[in-house]
Amino acid sequence: MKKKIALVTGGFTGESVISLKSAAVVEKTIDRDRYDVYKILIYPGEWYFESASGEKIPVDLNDFSISIGDEKINFDGVFNILHGSPGEDGKIAGYFDMLGIPYTTCDQLTSAITMNKGYTKAIVDDIPELHIAKSLQLFGNTPSNLDRVQKELSLPLFIKPNNGGSSIGMSKAKTWKELPEALDKAFAEDKQVLVEEFVSGREFSIGVFRGKGEIKVLPATEIVSSKEYFDFEAKYTAGVTEEITPGRMNEEEVARVARIVEKVYEKLNCKGAVRVDYFLEKETGKFFFIEINTVPGQTETSLISQQVRAMGMEVKDFYTQLIEEMFE
Repeated sequence: MKKKIALVTGGFTGESVISLKSAAVVEKTIDRDRYDVYKILIYPGEWYFESASGEKIPVDLNDFSISIGDEKINFDGVFNILHGSPGEDGKIAGYFDMLGIPYTTCDQLTSAITMNKGYTKAIVDDIPELHIAKSLQLFGNTPSNLDRVQKELSLPLFIKPNNGGSSIGMSKAKTWKELPEALDKAFAEDKQVLVEEFVSGREFSIGVFRGKGEIKVLPATEIVSSKEYFDFEAKYTAGVTEEITPGRMNEEEVARVARIVEKVYEKLNCKGAVRVDYFLEKETGKFFFIEINTVPGQTETSLISQQVRAMGMEVKDFYTQLIEEMFE
């Protein structure tokens, strides 16, 4: 018997556009000999499966089931590709936990913590060989922030919403005059904002996943952007960024990065596939942790897909490992 898998996509944030693109790739690539896949779209107040004829069939939220004609379909598991809220911040994980339905991503606690950049950095701070840029976590857009940042941090600075992904609301301030506008932009996206000192380094992103019972580190991607930093435009506009997979690291760096990111995965109690962004500082080669993404994109050109192929694995087999792991 094939397992019935709900592929959840959509979401409550601007990242829903990317989620739909990711879901289209997963839906097309997943092993249909093993799984029957039902794409479930989740929007505020509207959870549904769209039939081949275009009919919207509502999800019964009491047990996360759908009824097609006389057939009631209960799902064996969930492939979560829902970026942002509620798929990445722990809300949907808690819902599935209460129903006893397994899913491919991190549990409720890990998802909630890792959506908060400041809290995540506090947890991974003591991992050997891992460094963190000096930063401040701000909890409201008040005039006193300007004085505090100037007293405690040095220019240039990155200012970004503490929660969320896709680099929406992120700015770089090279002068103190640029700081007020940068804070306003970040606080427009979130009630908490992270301000951190700039690290001059080469930027990388690396996938880590658990498959067949063991943690596997994928080849890293080096991010070479024509923009000053990897913002929303750089991530999702063709030609703005060069992505080199595997990234240019020597043997020592490859081994050290793998050691560190495996420890990050373990320390945060991650499940499924995650992506860790980091810098290697130009002068020292030190590893500086940027952030972790627990529902990384799965589009044709996404970093994880590139890394899986660079490892010599078919993306279809990668998805099978993620699905089978959630049933263990």
